[in-house]
Amino acid sequence: MDLDIVILAAGEGSRMKSKLPKVMNILGGKPMINHVIDTVKTLSPKSIYVVYGSGGDYVKKNLNSPDLIFIKQEKQLGTGHAVLTAASELSAKNTMILYGDVPLIRENTLRKLVENPSMLTLLLTHMDNPKGYGRIIRDADNDIKQIVEEKDASTKQRQIREVNTGILVAETKALKRWLPQIKNNNAQREFYLTDLTSLAVAQKVKVNYCVPESNNEILGINTKAELAMVERALQQRRASNLIDNGITLADPNRIDIRGNLTCESDVFIDINCIFEGKVHLASGVKIGAHSIIRETSIGNHSEILPFSHLENVRVGTNCQVGPYARLRPNTTLENNVKIGNFVEIKKSDIGTGSKINHLSYLGDAELGENVNVGAGTITCNYDGNRKHKTVIQNRAFIGSNSSLVAPVKIGEESVIGAGSTITKNTADAKLTLSRSKQKTITNWKKSKKTSNRK
Repeated sequence: MDLDIVILAAGEGSRMKSKLPKVMNILGGKPMINHVIDTVKTLSPKSIYVVYGSGGDYVKKNLNSPDLIFIKQEKQLGTGHAVLTAASELSAKNTMILYGDVPLIRENTLRKLVENPSMLTLLLTHMDNPKGYGRIIRDADNDIKQIVEEKDASTKQRQIREVNTGILVAETKALKRWLPQIKNNNAQREFYLTDLTSLAVAQKVKVNYCVPESNNEILGINTKAELAMVERALQQRRASNLIDNGITLADPNRIDIRGNLTCESDVFIDINCIFEGKVHLASGVKIGAHSIIRETSIGNHSEILPFSHLENVRVGTNCQVGPYARLRPNTTLENNVKIGNFVEIKKSDIGTGSKINHLSYLGDAELGENVNVGAGTITCNYDGNRKHKTVIQNRAFIGSNSSLVAPVKIGEESVIGAGSTITKNTADAKLTLSRSKQKTITNWKKSKKTSNRK
C-alpha cells in the first residue's frame, strides 16, 4: 500500500503521574502504543514513523524495531508541529496520522479511511458528551467547513455533538503544502493539525470523512483513570471475540487477556483468569477460576483447576492440574498426567499417565510413564552451586515424604519406601528405603509445664 503512517507519541503525559512516557504505560499486557503499531502493520504501509518528544528516548529504546522510523520533536508545540517535524521524510502517495495514546483503533476503520479517496479524509464521530474534542463546523450545504477546538469554541459551537477524532489521511503532497501554513493564533498558542481542514477548504478542496464502528475505538488516554477505562473496553472486546468464536466464559466482565489467547472449540473459562503472552487452549479445555496462564499450550480435554499458575508449560491431552498447582518454565506434561494440589514443578518432563497428586516439588526431573509420586516428595536438585537431574523411570512408585538427592536415577517399577532419602541409583523392580531404626524410650517422661503466675 502506497501509504506512510505517522504515529504521534511526543506527549509527556504529566496527568498520568508516571515516570514512564504516556504511550509506554501498559494496556492489555503491552505499551499502549504497541496496539497502534500492531494494527497499522496489517495495512502493509510503506513506512511507519513514530514522533517522540524530548525526554522520550525511552520510547525509542523500548520500541526498538526495524519496522519503525523514529523522529524527535524537540519542542512540543502542537500536533501540527509534530507532523511538520516528520514531513520531510514522507514519500508515499498518502499519509495517515494516528496517535500513540488512542490504542483501540481497528484495522477495518483505518481501511475505510484509506479507501475513501480525497486529498483530506477525516475520522469523525458523534458523542453525547463531546467535552475535550474539536467540533465539526459545516456550511449551508452540509459540507465540512472547519474544526474548532473546545477551548476556542463559542458556547453555541460547544453544543455540537459531531467531533473530530484527530485521525486522518491526507495526500502527502497537499499535506506538505498545508503544514507550513498552520498558525498558532489560538487559546493554547499551539500549531493545531485540525487547521488542515480550513486550509483545504480555502483551496476549494472537499473534505471527506468516515466514522468508526464504535466510539471505543477513538478513546484517548490522558490519566490513569482513563487507562483503566480503556483497559476494560479492550478486555470486553477480547471477551466478545472469544464468545463470538464459540468459547464459553463464566463472566465476560471477569477475564484479563494480556497477550494473544487462541482457543479451539468447546473451551470453558471460569472467572478471574489471567492469560499472558501467547496461550493456546485446545478443544474441550477447562480453565478453573483465578488461574494464571502464561506462554503455555494446553491439549485437548485437559482441565486446569482453580488457583493454578502455569508459565511456559506444554500440557498434553486429558491432563488434570490443580487446584493450587504451580508449573514453572520448561515443564512438559505428556498425556493423561495428573498434577494435584500444592504441587510445584520446574523444568521437568512428566511422562504419560504419571501422577503427582499432593504437596510435592519436582525440579530438573524426568519422569517416565505411569510413575506415582507420593505426597511430600521433593527432588533435591540444587547443591548450592549447580542444578542436577533426577530420572524416575517407567512405573516407579515413590513413597510419601521421600527426598531424592540428585543426580539420581530411580529404576523401572522401583518402589521407594515412604520417608526415605535416596542418594544413589536404585535397581529395577526392587524396594529401596532408607530410614533410621524406630525406637521407643520406655523410661522417658514428659516434662511438666511450670507456672510463673503469682
